[in-house]
Amino acid sequence: MSAVYARRRVVNVIALGLSGLATLIGLIFLVWILEITVQHGFSAMKPALFTKITAYQADGGLVNAIVGSLEMDLMALLICTPIGVLAGTYLAEYASSTRLGASIRFLNDILLSAPSIVLGLFVYVIVVLPMTELTHGRISFSAFAGSVALALIGLPVIVRTTDEMLRLVPGTLREAALSLGVPQWKLTVQVLMRAAFSGILTGVLLALARLAGETAPLLFTAFGNNFMTVNPLNKMASLPQTIYQYTGIADAALNAIAWAGALLITLFVLALSLLTRIMFSRKKVSYE
Repeated sequence: MSAVYARRRVVNVIALGLSGLATLIGLIFLVWILEITVQHGFSAMKPALFTKITAYQADGGLVNAIVGSLEMDLMALLICTPIGVLAGTYLAEYASSTRLGASIRFLNDILLSAPSIVLGLFVYVIVVLPMTELTHGRISFSAFAGSVALALIGLPVIVRTTDEMLRLVPGTLREAALSLGVPQWKLTVQVLMRAAFSGILTGVLLALARLAGETAPLLFTAFGNNFMTVNPLNKMASLPQTIYQYTGIADAALNAIAWAGALLITLFVLALSLLTRIMFSRKKVSYE
């Protein structure tokens, strides 16, 4: 038996060492990326970045891209949040152990891992091209099409989070409410949704953090715009698309603006991640 225990200890030490090494390598690259982004992005920060538009090119800023990103992300959330919460609720409460529920979860996981550029092309076919026909051949890229593409990316995140959070609600809450004669719909809305609210909101924030950095789907839908616009039926600039555009130009000033945009997105995602961590930790404590 001593030989078995000795072998297990050796395997355990090796496994822990490899796990620690993998973690260290990941952290090194993460710190490296953050260090380069902060170094180049912070040096490019200037007041004009938040007051001028990209039409001025090297002497311009990112205000139209910032406004465009916020508008499209918020519209995408307005589209995917109700659908995602309702679908996740259905999976958790009405199709938890059925074949239909298992099939929906499987398809949702496929959508969750689908390349964003494929979703962008899909929205190009179902939204941009039909709108082009309505405008007699003028290609109708729009912020609305970009929001639909982003909504398809955020939808599976919200569905999965809502499903998991509702299934984490203790069964005693369900039993207590049902024993008092509470209808299933009222149990779901007034008891379970309230208990899982912080977790569901966490999923929405995680979806927003993912949407903030998406570039590929916007190239086929929103397309970009060097001027300020808030009309969802017009082409619209976004931070990821502007960064992609400016990094492909051999101009130091435009490259600096791209680094500043990358830093803004990084800080935004970092703030959302910290917020979700705080909310998730509070949720776990409330369950305990």
